[in-house]
Amino acid sequence: QVHVAESGGGSVQAGGSLRLSCVVSKYPYIDDAVGWFRQAPGKEREGVATIHINGERTYYADHAKGRFTISQDSAKKTTYLQMNNLQPEDTAMYICAEGPFLTLQVDGYNYWGRGTSVTVSG
Repeated sequence: QVHVAESGGGSVQAGGSLRLSCVVSKYPYIDDAVGWFRQAPGKEREGVATIHINGERTYYADHAKGRFTISQDSAKKTTYLQMNNLQPEDTAMYICAEGPFLTLQVDGYNYWGRGTSVTVSG
């Protein structure tokens, strides 16, 4: 069983920054990926960024490009999401997931955390 746990959420003013962390208990396969998703109240879950567990490939959603950076520390089995210039529309639950596909699609992941809440006030 793979366990996923997020941390680092909080409340910030518009223009502020947060760094989220995602710890995964194990990677079932060597080509797995870790993805960050977000879900705002009343909206569908959407992909934010994803990274191969070797740290060499990343993909970002358009809304994250230029502001968010995903990074990987495989020795610690931890994936980070650095979020800069946060805006009120970034307010959501941020959820980490582990799976076999390097994709921003929800169905590419098998194991999910419970999420960490991010609130941006303007």
